[in-house]
Amino acid sequence: MSFDEVLDRIGGFGRFQKTLYVWICLPQIFLAFHMLVSVFTGAVPPHLCRSSQPVGDPRLLGLNNSNASWETCSSLQNVQLYQLNHSDLSLPISEHSTTSKSCKGGWEFSKDVFLSTVVTEWDLVCENATLNNIGSSIYMFGLLVGAVLFGALADKYGRRTIILIGLAAQVIFGVGAAFAPNFYIYVMLRFVVGMTVSAVIMNAFVLGTEWTGPKQRMLAGVITDYFFGFGYILLAGVAYLIPDWRKLQLAISAPGFLFLFYIWVLPESARWLMANQKHEEALDLIRKAALINGKPLDDDDIELFQSLKNVEKLEDQRKYTVIDLVRTPTMRKQSLILFYLWFVNVLVYYGLSLNISDFGMNIYLTQMIFGLVEMPARTVTLFTLNRSRRISQLAFLATGGLACLLTTFIPDDLSAVRTALAMVGKFGITASLSIVYIYSAEVFPTVIRQNGIGMGSMCARAGGVIAPVIYLLRDSSHHAPMVVFGLCTLIGAVLTMFLPETAHKPLPDTIEDVERTDDSEA
Repeated sequence: MSFDEVLDRIGGFGRFQKTLYVWICLPQIFLAFHMLVSVFTGAVPPHLCRSSQPVGDPRLLGLNNSNASWETCSSLQNVQLYQLNHSDLSLPISEHSTTSKSCKGGWEFSKDVFLSTVVTEWDLVCENATLNNIGSSIYMFGLLVGAVLFGALADKYGRRTIILIGLAAQVIFGVGAAFAPNFYIYVMLRFVVGMTVSAVIMNAFVLGTEWTGPKQRMLAGVITDYFFGFGYILLAGVAYLIPDWRKLQLAISAPGFLFLFYIWVLPESARWLMANQKHEEALDLIRKAALINGKPLDDDDIELFQSLKNVEKLEDQRKYTVIDLVRTPTMRKQSLILFYLWFVNVLVYYGLSLNISDFGMNIYLTQMIFGLVEMPARTVTLFTLNRSRRISQLAFLATGGLACLLTTFIPDDLSAVRTALAMVGKFGITASLSIVYIYSAEVFPTVIRQNGIGMGSMCARAGGVIAPVIYLLRDSSHHAPMVVFGLCTLIGAVLTMFLPETAHKPLPDTIEDVERTDDSEA
């Protein structure tokens, strides 16, 4: 008897699993906070430099010191480059250049929207502006390190243990970041928070999947995505109420202490316990789940326990490695395409999510709209996936890529139109990101499925690391980041055509199955 048959006997998605998903989903809200808070804590308010040359009007910033004179990044290089008309208060007040001289007189930042950000506290503008983007990339690199480290530790010590460690470390280092004495320690603490986000996201998903019956797994996975989207939306309101970055960082981190009670309510994966020869503990949990689901086990079901002792033992004893993902022609082609899809989906998802200020509308409103888009984007995949995995993936990638490219043709003064197009792009890429998880699990054969998903996840995190860096291209062209996002996504749409259709087809078990299927289709 397989473990899936055991779940069918005790209930694949009964009261026990629904309660488990409550515990799994609640942290997703705070994970969204940590993933996206840099939109606000790292925001760059309008700013001018106090200088000795009278080139500007301090009233543009709402400052009271009428005796001051002001320069922008560009005018520090050439004071004649940016002469402000004192009678026209509608002119832009912020320019960026990584080649400007230092601001000797000190920077002054507008406080119309933010009381403080990491940028205003540590003057991360002009020649220091790149530090802000690099800080975001280092956080994303923490996600990559966490995925590798905590994935291996979870296989050794259990999903529950790593989730609890991740939640504890997240609150400690998250609160610590709110009191960071300088930018470098702040980035280091955020790096550790990124590691813990991976630990919780990855193992919560696995824990839920391993307790859920096959028929409900896709829907159960989408439920966690909805809570992440809810956190996405909620962050806009929290940030609006708390415009000081240190207080905001504290507000999204300190509530994590409430998850202390997970020590008593979060169960371990019975499937993992069986795979690690902890049969008695697994049986106790199975009996508890069956009782809560209203399907208690009787004495005859002890045979079920005996048969479970062989669960998770592969019939094929050969050890497979990541090399097998690229060893044969068809498997190599499909693996490389899927790795690229993981990379580009996360690249564009966070590229759009972390730089919403570029679209010219109110940053809080844009954040809320982008969060709201997540809900229908994830919902629509439930209806399209059953028709075709390949066409769904291709269509949503094409939608996202074309929308990104079209934003480059919209004038800056039509910010509402640019935001609407960016929202369409976010819709497409969010839906595509939801699909690639399922599609990958069906393309990779059973013997290397875990290796394939693991490598795909690493490529995704690499996309997250690069996403903030792409915005450094704005120094050469304002539209360059969106052109890169659009073209990369469209390339992914074209490559998707070379993947097999997996809807309503049996999953491949071996690499030979993959090669044989490709030959038959040819």
